[in-house]
Amino acid sequence: MVTATASKPWLVQKYGGTSLGKLLDSICTSIIPQYSAEHNLIVVCSAFSGTIKASGTTSLLLQCITYAELGIDSQKRLIDLVDLIKESHLNMLEAFASSPTRAGTAYSQVYGDTVSSIKKECESLKRFLLAAQIVGELSPRSKDRVISLGEKLACMIVAACLTSTGNPAKPVFLDNIISSAFGCSIHDQVAALERLGPKFYHVLSDQISGRIRDCGNAIPIVTGFFGIMPDSLLQTVGRGYSDLCAAMCAGAVGAEELQIWKEVDGIFTADPRKVPSARLLSTVTPEEAAELTYYGSEVIHPLTMDQIRDACIPLRLKNVFKPSGQGTIIYPSTNPATPDSPASISPISSGTSPQSITPLSSFMLKNGYYGAQQERRKPTAVTVKDDILLINVICNRNTKSQGFLTQVFDRLERNKIPVDLVATSERHVTLAVQSPSDPSTLLRLKDELERFGQVAISPNMSIVTVVGHKMRNMVGVSSADDALAAMNAIHSEVLKIPTQREQENRFIPGPWLY
Repeated sequence: MVTATASKPWLVQKYGGTSLGKLLDSICTSIIPQYSAEHNLIVVCSAFSGTIKASGTTSLLLQCITYAELGIDSQKRLIDLVDLIKESHLNMLEAFASSPTRAGTAYSQVYGDTVSSIKKECESLKRFLLAAQIVGELSPRSKDRVISLGEKLACMIVAACLTSTGNPAKPVFLDNIISSAFGCSIHDQVAALERLGPKFYHVLSDQISGRIRDCGNAIPIVTGFFGIMPDSLLQTVGRGYSDLCAAMCAGAVGAEELQIWKEVDGIFTADPRKVPSARLLSTVTPEEAAELTYYGSEVIHPLTMDQIRDACIPLRLKNVFKPSGQGTIIYPSTNPATPDSPASISPISSGTSPQSITPLSSFMLKNGYYGAQQERRKPTAVTVKDDILLINVICNRNTKSQGFLTQVFDRLERNKIPVDLVATSERHVTLAVQSPSDPSTLLRLKDELERFGQVAISPNMSIVTVVGHKMRNMVGVSSADDALAAMNAIHSEVLKIPTQREQENRFIPGPWLY
């Protein structure tokens, strides 16, 4: 574990790509410097993004991979896209440098070095992808190498911006951390991942601590991308890998708190864009946060929750637009040494007297959690996941019932379609899945499923989830009317059982001739 200097506690902050894209100046000149005055700070960066993920750097790099796999015919489009990525990052650095207060020899040197590094990295990527176009395909590890560029460029820019404002910072690249921990052999890396399971990331956390120690007194600016995985980082972890990297950094130094900065105040009782009366939650349990993420709220990556639970580190969600806000804090459920105070770690003055310390048990009780198991007597939040497909498959007589479910899920895995909900019987299965972005994927899946059963697909569905910690045995959570409406929906949409009126209408009135 890295030892904090000057008796200051460690604090890890993770900034998303959209936050960096919108508020780079505020983050580098205000938020980070004020926290670094009171803490040994580690900053984890995602790749820069626009207002939507499709225009973000990671999405553009994924498009570069597509062009590389299309072959020589897409060479011009590939070159133009890499140049676009390069110019967008240079423009962002130029915009920060344009302030008169940052003129001077010291900043000019930092700015010039960073510009050269960005150009060098982009030209290296261009050569790599042009070479890949000759073959027409990239391995999963090669794709990881391409995607890692987004976080590299973001960390270069953030480190340069901080250094130019008198806060020495150093970019820390983790793209080779897997090979450093487990060797260069893919076989050894795969074996380690299968053998260690979640502890695989604990080993990486130890490696990260060494990289942070090498930064000395400079603020480590760590790439959210943490290594070329044996079977692709996106495939193994998913798009939330930078959250997991931040959790590993927090575990590496024994941080006092992990902060994830977003463009919202924290976790709400519902989506405030859809429900104007939604309220900000002061706290939720790790289990509730995981459920909210799984069912559409995009709160935090599930593997991140596992890491902070094992390391006994609180996680706080904060708003880059309101840095003095308390946000939403998530305490590890099984942590016997959880801090006694829920007060936010915040050096940013809000013009009020310091908040009095509230014991954790009273804080949780105040927010509706009772007893050692943190049970709730009412729901915590409601979330909605839209664009859901409901797939009903009825096994035909030629398919053995014991292999029916195996074949269904094998087809889903083959088409890389994850399942959100499933209801099964011996010869019938109903699946709720996210609608694939590529329509051909759905057609291919339907064709494969029809080989061993009747298939019916209902589009434009939604999953509405009521989340609350240990609510399953609570009486009176839902009313009789709510339960009746839910049963009607299950009968009509999931089980496809017609109502009494519909059954009556199916009879054709006489007279009949025999």
